[in-house]
Formats: sequence, structure tokens, C-alpha cells
Amino acid sequence: MNKNDIARSFSLAAKTYDHHAFVQQEIGHRLIERLDYIKQTPRLILDVGSGTGHLTRILQQKFPDSMVLGLDIAQGMAQFAKSKQSWQFWKNNPHYLCADAESLPFANASIDFIFSNFTLQWCANLSQTFAEFKRVLKPEGMIFFSTLGPQTLHELKSSFAAVDNKTHVNEFVDMHDIGDHLLNLRFSDPVIDMEMLTIEYPDVNTLLTDLKGTGAHNMNVDRPEGCISKHMFQRMIEAYSHFKQPNGCIPASYEIIYGHAWQQQPSHLYSEDKDGFIRIPANKIPRLEI
Repeated sequence: MNKNDIARSFSLAAKTYDHHAFVQQEIGHRLIERLDYIKQTPRLILDVGSGTGHLTRILQQKFPDSMVLGLDIAQGMAQFAKSKQSWQFWKNNPHYLCADAESLPFANASIDFIFSNFTLQWCANLSQTFAEFKRVLKPEGMIFFSTLGPQTLHELKSSFAAVDNKTHVNEFVDMHDIGDHLLNLRFSDPVIDMEMLTIEYPDVNTLLTDLKGTGAHNMNVDRPEGCISKHMFQRMIEAYSHFKQPNGCIPASYEIIYGHAWQQQPSHLYSEDKDGFIRIPANKIPRLEI
């Protein structure tokens, strides 16, 4: 996916996003509910992919004594979120900035808690994104995230496949690959789970309107250029009709992946190089008593 395309698309969708993003908001609320067992108050919270700031403001309400930063690659989103800022100066308010999750503008070990809802699927290099999370997290810092799996919108993908062999729907990473990224980067106690969510729409056009309204249209670099013909679009709708429910609605499936992990405490027994090699001084190796 092209980052400039992603930033431009979501910037243009800033004003319509909240009206169409009921799935994103529902999953975001479920993710926030998972924070209830966090007993300590994070000093500095980073919301990666803050969008319009809807969940960023909820995070600030949940942790009123924390500093909350909202970060989004789309400048239009960051500006829109800032325009929604409360004028109650006696309360803490989130701060917003425009930046890339794969190159975070923060010092090493400076963030206590990273929250990210429905954003990682837009990161071209997921391993690099998690590496940046690990770099900026303080020891025992936490990440909580949700993203989309490969079964997302499989009905739409299958219906377009009946028309041609081009990529019309975004591709998403499998949950096992996400877990592997966390393990390879030596996050502590990573937990990944998944649920399927099915939304019913009266017709395909309403589904596509919601996707366009959130800016979440086809971002693949090998996507077809221009618009598909009216004839091909009608064939896609006919193919989608095979999924129609008894009540006349068509389903749209979302594979929701949740994850959380901790930053490891630094060890005084060894050091890790940038190349991933772990070096243990000889005088730190316990003597074997025979």
C-alpha cells in the first residue's frame, strides 16, 4: 500500500468518518473495555491511528491524570480531531500530531502505553511498526491493539473475483503472523485472539458507501486503475446476491484481531545488539558446581 494514498484518503474522509465508522467505534469500545484490569495509571499514552479523536478523548476520560497523544498519518484527521477539542481548560485534553507509525517521532523508552484501534492493517511494514512500538516503550510498558484479519470482507472479495482476477479488496495479515512479529521482537507475554463480526446491509451500495465514507477503500498498489464498468459492477452485485440472507440483507464479515503485550524489563546479565545477537559476558555465566 502507498502511504501517500492512505494519508490522502483518510484526510478527505475526516468529516464523514464518524458517521460511517460504527464498526471501528464498536471494536474500539470493546478494546477499551479490556483496559479495565490495568491497575497502574500510565503517565504518557500514545493512540496510534487516532483518526477523528473519538477514542483518544475516551482514553483521556478513562485516564484523566495521564497525558494522551493522538497520532495519525493523515493530516486532515489530526486537524479534524484538534478542531473537536474541548475548551474546558481545567481538564486535561489530548494532543494531536501527524506522523508515521513506522517512524515514531519519540525518544527511546519514553511512552508508557500504546493503544491502536483499526490501524495496523494500514501499515505496509508491520514488523517495522512493532519495532518502533518496542523502541519507544518504557520497560514494562504495554501495547493494546485491534486490527483486521484476512477473512475481512471475504464476501466482497469473492464477488469481485467473479468479475476479474484483479485486486479490489485490501489484503490483511493473519493473526499468527502478527503473533510471530511480537515474539521475534521479544515482547513479553503476547496474547492474540480473534472474533468474527458480521454486519448486515440492505444492499451492496450501502456497504460501499460506508467503506468510502471512512476512507477505507482499496489501497493496494496493484489495484485496478480507474473505475470498473457499469456492466462489471452489476456482475459483482449479482455475485454478491448469493450471500443474501433470508431477511433480504447482504452480510459483510470482519475478522477482528485483538492483541496485547508488554515491553520486557532490561536485563543486567546480557545486552542485545541491533542485529538481534545477544551477548553475555563470561563473568556473568553462573559457575557449574560439580
